[in-house]
Amino acid sequence: MLWYALATYETNTGLKRPSWVFDSELYDVEASLTATGGAPDALRASVGETIAQWQALGPETAACAARMAQAIAKQSLKPLAQGSYRLCAPYQPTRVFATASNYHEHAREMGTQLAARAESSPYIFIKAETSITDPGAKVVKPREVERLDWEVELGVVIGTGGRHISAEQALEHVAGYVVFNDVTSRDLTRRSDYTFSHDWFRGKSFDTFGPMGPWFVPRDCLGDPQTLRLTLDVNGERMQDGSAGEMIFSVAEQIAYLSRIMTLKPGDLIATGTPTGVGMGRGIFLKAGDVMRAGIEGIGTIENQVVAE
Repeated sequence: MLWYALATYETNTGLKRPSWVFDSELYDVEASLTATGGAPDALRASVGETIAQWQALGPETAACAARMAQAIAKQSLKPLAQGSYRLCAPYQPTRVFATASNYHEHAREMGTQLAARAESSPYIFIKAETSITDPGAKVVKPREVERLDWEVELGVVIGTGGRHISAEQALEHVAGYVVFNDVTSRDLTRRSDYTFSHDWFRGKSFDTFGPMGPWFVPRDCLGDPQTLRLTLDVNGERMQDGSAGEMIFSVAEQIAYLSRIMTLKPGDLIATGTPTGVGMGRGIFLKAGDVMRAGIEGIGTIENQVVAE
């Protein structure tokens, strides 16, 4: 199985460009046209445009990637020089859906009482798409936030839209995956001024509360998403270490559930829940200067430092 990814980077002059990723090295798409025998116009434009047309362009993109791999093996292509670019979020999601309490151990550390799985369904809410930030960007701790927390999650990118998608066919609608950190204000997810006790949108939708990246890895490069390992370190100390196989509702089941409510669209992002080990469960929270490093096996890692507003 050939592994490759698609990334977005910013040049030192401020221009954003799409690139291939092989062995964590970036190769500019435009500069590699000769080696690939051409590339889809959408890919030459942006990673987001490619994902928007993934149903049609996925196979062509994979074929281009295979030619890229051959050219790299022959040493006829050189990667971008380190220090010559800044890595950006691979694309801008059209909508961000997030699944709450989707790991038993995480629910337990949060004191959440779950119904039996057979009597339940995924609990999914919307997180503002404006929370998305780059894999190396600063996460801004707002003045009114006291208990800032981390949550490493497998981000699922929809490539083929649809309604009433079956769980059996759901993964066919996935374009690929990213690492996602669902940064959360624990104090602002709780409310006492209404009878509704939780406000997931408020606690999770501040600008910069959605670090994403480091790049977009196509579905066929990873195989079964439920086998992936997720980790998160704070200041070099391991806080989270779990497997997507521990999810209560699988990636496919979450897609099927969402599609019963609405028509999913290419570019939609689903943050599929976090394993145990968040700050709330440990009684510790992020402060200015702390560095989060979130990683998922087969995808990569993103590192974000917290700064005060």
